[in-house]
Amino acid sequence: MALVVTKFGGTSVASPERIKNVAKRLVAKRQAGDDVVAVVSAMGKTTDELVSLARAMNTAPSKREMDMLLSTGEQTSMALLAMAIQALGYKAISFTGWQAGIVTDNEYSLAKIENIDAHRIREAIADGYIVVVAGFQGLSLGGDITTLGRGGSDTTAVALAYGIDADVCEIYSDVDGVYSADPRVAPRARKLDFISYDDMLEMSSAGSGVLQARAVEFARKYGVVIHSRSAFSDAPGTLIKEAVPDMEQAVVSGIAHDTSEIRFTLRGLPDNPGVAAKLFATLAAYKVSVDMIIQNSVADDKANISFTFPGNQKAAVEEAVSRVKRDMPFDRVDIDEDIAKVSLVGTGMKSSPGIAARAFKSLADNEISLKMISTSPIRISVVVEASQVTAAVRCLHTEFGLDSDTVFEETQLSPEEIAAKMNKGR
Repeated sequence: MALVVTKFGGTSVASPERIKNVAKRLVAKRQAGDDVVAVVSAMGKTTDELVSLARAMNTAPSKREMDMLLSTGEQTSMALLAMAIQALGYKAISFTGWQAGIVTDNEYSLAKIENIDAHRIREAIADGYIVVVAGFQGLSLGGDITTLGRGGSDTTAVALAYGIDADVCEIYSDVDGVYSADPRVAPRARKLDFISYDDMLEMSSAGSGVLQARAVEFARKYGVVIHSRSAFSDAPGTLIKEAVPDMEQAVVSGIAHDTSEIRFTLRGLPDNPGVAAKLFATLAAYKVSVDMIIQNSVADDKANISFTFPGNQKAAVEEAVSRVKRDMPFDRVDIDEDIAKVSLVGTGMKSSPGIAARAFKSLADNEISLKMISTSPIRISVVVEASQVTAAVRCLHTEFGLDSDTVFEETQLSPEEIAAKMNKGR
């Protein structure tokens, strides 16, 4: 018998049929003797629909009211899933984030978890219930509903796994694990049986959309084992946990890419001490997540500074840059939205000289130009033209021996096909 936290994303609960399939999967775990807690996201495109409704009322709604509205999406999923489990003859109870004991700070739309009091979950498990919890939300220290930001249901699941001392946190999605690259871009990408917290955190931060970076960081901090799995099959997925010394570690674990970033270049800044500090302090005040940075001096005591950031923060960056220009005039801003970041990730890189040289030669041999470069002990990131991202990912994937012998084929299953696949062999 194991204590398992499972998380199902929006695709997995996108329709009544899929919710019923999730219910069958949870009941099967209960029949096998496991105690089960399920965390769910909002159904399909519900969050997008709620955002559209909000914009129809107010083009600039307050973050507090947005959190109040968006939290209802997950609450719908949790109640429907509990009903579906009950229809199968098993005890189920649903909890909102705050009923589950998730306490956050007061930062609307991007709250951080401050504390977990999971006594109600433990009591329900002891009484034989399958517990269903709304992901993505909690209750602030001030008593308001808050949301945890994009992908926040992953963080909810990992946090609850820690709070109830679960044996494993299973994250179910429409992919069957963590791949060495996005298989839709690199068809010969291979599924990894295992990846360390450090490598997964770097992959997530570099653009891999399988797991939210905050969830991986939380898991690493508290030693929560994550199992990334497919919601549409029973096949084993990828285990994310602390690296074990006797495990052979590949030099490069994977290649991640991100096409959502934008680059700003401020030209003609004063080439004086403190200029960069003032610029990035202002960006921080606007809560901009700066990624890569390059500064170089030019003629006449002038300097240029380039930096990249998530594309959804463009409006905040524009406001911050306008504020900087009032106090520290510069010549102009160049904006490049036609870029992509490609990253090599692997803890084995720390003890393997020459990785950067191999990477840059492979890119050069494929006539891929580099706009920016950033390195850490376990990651090398480059910015390239968006049109060259596929070629960049594929050539690096091949260069570092990550290609599998098979070619990935993406399939779109109907609810009936999914049900048949999940029930096969039961």
